[in-house]
Amino acid sequence: MKRRDLIKNLSMLPVAGAAGSLIAAEVKASPTPAAKRNLFKELGIRTFINAAGTYTFMTGSLMRDEVVEAIQYTSHEFCLLDEVQDKVGAKIAELCKAESAVVTAGCFSAITLGTAGVLTGNSQENAAKLPHLEGTGMKSEVIMQKGHAIGYANALSNTGCKVVVIETMEEVEKAINNKTALLWFLNIQSDQGKITHEQWVALGKKHNIPTMIDMAADVPPLSNLWKFNEMGFDLVCVSGGKAIRGPQSAGILMGKKELIAAARLSMPPRGSTIGRGMKVNKEEIIGMYAALDHYMQYDHDAEWKEWEGRVATINNSVKNIDGIKTEVKVPTLGNVTPTLHITWDKTKMKLTSKALQEGLRNGDPSIEIVNNGDEHISITTWVMKKGEDKIVAKRLKEEMMKGMA
Repeated sequence: MKRRDLIKNLSMLPVAGAAGSLIAAEVKASPTPAAKRNLFKELGIRTFINAAGTYTFMTGSLMRDEVVEAIQYTSHEFCLLDEVQDKVGAKIAELCKAESAVVTAGCFSAITLGTAGVLTGNSQENAAKLPHLEGTGMKSEVIMQKGHAIGYANALSNTGCKVVVIETMEEVEKAINNKTALLWFLNIQSDQGKITHEQWVALGKKHNIPTMIDMAADVPPLSNLWKFNEMGFDLVCVSGGKAIRGPQSAGILMGKKELIAAARLSMPPRGSTIGRGMKVNKEEIIGMYAALDHYMQYDHDAEWKEWEGRVATINNSVKNIDGIKTEVKVPTLGNVTPTLHITWDKTKMKLTSKALQEGLRNGDPSIEIVNNGDEHISITTWVMKKGEDKIVAKRLKEEMMKGMA
């Protein structure tokens, strides 16, 4: 009999003598588990069902239990930050078929630090000079395609470099000069540029200039985690807080060994560098590894079918409403998951996309969707928790039916 069962049974008997008193005291002293604080409620913070996707302003994705356990476990001991990065980086590099890797404070940080490493090389003295490049002898220009210039250039120019925008192969050949430090490529906009991945890598090799690719939101598919390393990009930047479901404040910089080593000269624990504020603690570093390790072993086919089933549940709830048109699409770039698009005839349903979005947001439970403009919304299910698709289906139909009144 287990000790707790023994105490339970004995406590039902008449208490006699010292032994009985001790047992009674132990039973009486057993603490009642304290109710967990609902800090969101306590602070007045709205939580919601995420039917939109892994947007940073919606706090990305939810960490898996394995990641939270890794964070909690590692929070109880001290260790050296560089050793954590060394050991975790080696494991991540092995998983992603890269020469080397390091955990950064998100993908944006990976871009800045990777660029810094390209500029400074293996010189701590140069790292301390950034972002002041003039008169240092360091190269100072980064080239990108016009179709890729959508707002992430600050991650590059934070190092002090100048961003040069081009469109064609002829233009990039003319733009390359003795100041050119890096050729930068944005994967999610690869269909908007005139130069392909392979051509970009070839340009770098031809002119002996490092190439970097930002693929922050481009997992799934799983194979993208090693595809661009194998393609020949010198540096690859990944977000950790999206589909991989690591800490939202973590990312991965991987690639050539000497460039990763150079990038780390601008990272904590070193001070007096542009990356000093891009600190990643030991818990986040190991949590990122736990997330990636779990993601690599996950049954992605089963997961995909689950997403499709959730989308079907929501689709079936509204597709027969008069004036409604639904379509399931899978984006070719970024957030490559089944996505339900819903449009409607405004002559049959007097409801704007904004009104529908606000109705779902202000309901109970609160639900977030993507507003694509008048009479067009989209919904994803890949960051939902079990059973939330049924709630979204019910609430969506209720709100859409209001427009039929």
